[in-house]
Amino acid sequence: MDAYSQSNEMDEVFRALADPSRRRLLDSLNARSGQTLRELCSGLDMARQSVSKHLTLLEAANLVTTVRRGREKLHYLNAEPINVIAERWINRYDQARVSALADLKTALEDTKMERSEFVYTTYITTTPERLWQALTDPAFTSRYWNLTFETDWKAGSEMVWQNHGVTIADPEQVVLESDPYRRLSYTWHTFTQELAEALGMSAERFADVAAERRSKVTFELEPVDEKVKLTVLHDEVEPTTLAMISGGWPVVLSALKTMIETDAVLATA
Repeated sequence: MDAYSQSNEMDEVFRALADPSRRRLLDSLNARSGQTLRELCSGLDMARQSVSKHLTLLEAANLVTTVRRGREKLHYLNAEPINVIAERWINRYDQARVSALADLKTALEDTKMERSEFVYTTYITTTPERLWQALTDPAFTSRYWNLTFETDWKAGSEMVWQNHGVTIADPEQVVLESDPYRRLSYTWHTFTQELAEALGMSAERFADVAAERRSKVTFELEPVDEKVKLTVLHDEVEPTTLAMISGGWPVVLSALKTMIETDAVLATA
């Protein structure tokens, strides 16, 4: 992405954050992410039309992302724009603004105990076909994620994960949905003792995460002009796993975006 386009996107973010009513909406979603429009209106004592207009601007700035659950449309905080500011822009601001941005980044990524899902949306200059390949082809996943999958990517098929040099095989690691170039979903890997040691995980943390239920991750790909809107929904997550993936997904997706847009080799640790 060129500097001009990047600057325009950041202008939208700062304009969206400048309004106190929109900041109240973000505060509400930070306290409880995944709210419907009705819930946001009742919790903030704001007119439905006003809330709807503010949400439209926040979505345009990518600070809020939405997920359909049946007939409901749920709204989630999206930390991606703040991550971009922190990673690419933060050195252009004085210390007071740096502190303010850092506080906001922390708030957007804060993990609440009552949450059981993590949602993150990013826009990548590519095609759905190329992005799908980057999500499934070991030659690509090893570059930005430091792991690979062995599967035929058909719904119901088992998946073998190669993660940090550890082979993780389990009959409950399966592909749930596979609609090429549009939607991909699979269950999360098993936490084994060998993986815990490879990741440097403490015995206490391993005991906690191993006792939690298996979660699942879903990727939704939507073409938008010359970009693809990639939304990652990681749900059915319990607290210890949620804390881990909430910090991990932004790093992985930032590396994915960088690899595709610049062809850089940027594997996560």
